[in-house]
Amino acid sequence: MAGARKPVVEVRRSQRRRRTVSAYRDGERVVVLIPDQFSRAEESEWVDRMLARLAAREGRPGRSDTELLDRALRLINLYLADQGAEALPASVRWVTNQNGRWGSCTPADRTIRISHRLQEMPDWVLDYVLLHELAHLIVPSHNARFWELVSRYAKTERARGYLEGVAAVSAVPVPG
Repeated sequence: MAGARKPVVEVRRSQRRRRTVSAYRDGERVVVLIPDQFSRAEESEWVDRMLARLAAREGRPGRSDTELLDRALRLINLYLADQGAEALPASVRWVTNQNGRWGSCTPADRTIRISHRLQEMPDWVLDYVLLHELAHLIVPSHNARFWELVSRYAKTERARGYLEGVAAVSAVPVPG
């Protein structure tokens, strides 16, 4: 990659941040958020790692909100068809402001929001999170009926395990 310039990087340290590292593009610069206690060597290592992740992410096309809604409708047909219109969301969209959860649902207005962090995860994990949020349109709480609906998806336990592993590394809770 001769001639490729390294972008301007702004490192922001946080005393509240314990283990997680994140990065985003802000115009021409990249902002990297790290825990305050990181050494300079750890900072350098994480800056390089996050620049590589951003480059990889930007190199592949993102999933659109329309594709996300289509995926949700397919999951309804496969796993929640017997629930009728109760399972239909008003909207399903990607959001970038959910760093403490994978997805959220507001049954009152039938909206579902999915963290952009799932765009990089396997489809079967995204399907689990989508089905989890769709089930909340029918059952707002995490009671037995809710888990019966979610467990219709054969990879529920596998996806939960995957998310638990990611959460252990990044301190993000697993839904439920």
